[in-house]
Amino acid sequence: MDITNVSLINTKRVEALKTPFATRRVPRSAIATLLAGDRRPQAGDLVLCRVERLGQHRHLELATGRRARLYPGDEIVLAYGNRYAPDQFEAEVPEDLGRCNMVAAGGIASRVITKHGKMKNSTVVQPLGLLGDRYGKPLNLRDFALPEPAPHKACPFVISVLGTSMNAGKTETAAHIIRGLRAAGLRVGAAKVTGTGSGGDVWSMDDAGAETVLDFTDAGLPSTYLADGAEVIRVMDTLIGYLGASGVDAVVFEVADGLFQRETAELVKSPEYAAAVDAVVFAAGDAMGSAGGVQWLRSLGLPVMAASGVLTASPLATREAAAVTGLPVLGLEELSDASIATHLGVEARQALLQVGGVQ
Repeated sequence: MDITNVSLINTKRVEALKTPFATRRVPRSAIATLLAGDRRPQAGDLVLCRVERLGQHRHLELATGRRARLYPGDEIVLAYGNRYAPDQFEAEVPEDLGRCNMVAAGGIASRVITKHGKMKNSTVVQPLGLLGDRYGKPLNLRDFALPEPAPHKACPFVISVLGTSMNAGKTETAAHIIRGLRAAGLRVGAAKVTGTGSGGDVWSMDDAGAETVLDFTDAGLPSTYLADGAEVIRVMDTLIGYLGASGVDAVVFEVADGLFQRETAELVKSPEYAAAVDAVVFAAGDAMGSAGGVQWLRSLGLPVMAASGVLTASPLATREAAAVTGLPVLGLEELSDASIATHLGVEARQALLQVGGVQ
């Protein structure tokens, strides 16, 4: 362990720090030291930063859900992580503690590689050092992750929401499915299995009525970009396992970004994903995207039960997608109706459970 450039950090200084959603599982009491010098950060390491120049992200999503306004000179806690966001930033964990960027409001420090043309430049931060425990060991989100869930007999109905890309309507689709299942009298758990640490999607599913909502940060990852396939599968299994053990009747989980994103594609093509999922709903921005995505998912033998997404704002695009996919293409009102339980096959599973047909 490198004990050079390790200093104690004042308790009052710790209490004054703005701490974001991505680090919400880390108690302030765990922060005891500041580790500076020649260090190479790892994804998930907590870092104390000073805000230098405001850009795209001018607020920090706190663990409480409040958006805290940032000012130059503020000291904030971030977690190093990679980011894949075609509509925002592509970024990777830097190789040192040099000046870098805040690339997500949920509290991610990274180094921007590319950005969407409509994005402002990213907010610039100066790392002051990694945050460590009282022994000088760097604190990492993994240290506070949910442990592997114990085996259980619960068998919830699992619905996965996929999409063509960022902003295809996946989160809205998931939230309204949750509302529909709740209207059908079912207990629902929800999760976001991949993406970049941010509270918006989690809070959206919570507001929709999910009893428990988890995401990949609960499994110890600041983001899933550049994580290997086995790690993403572990995250999925952990989150579904915990939700199932909570006694819910159904689990709705979102897989972020599009089918071309490496981590998404590897997960969806895995036998573990096929074994875990009872129904897939595919969100797209237009009929062509819907047709291509549904066709690819069907080629994998996955149970695609419905299409949805931004395209449903257009009756014409909705009709086109329905004609080419042969699926019900459901808008938000239809997703949030109790009949969604019939569309997706949840009621049939519940009936079998009641007569002992499924163990």
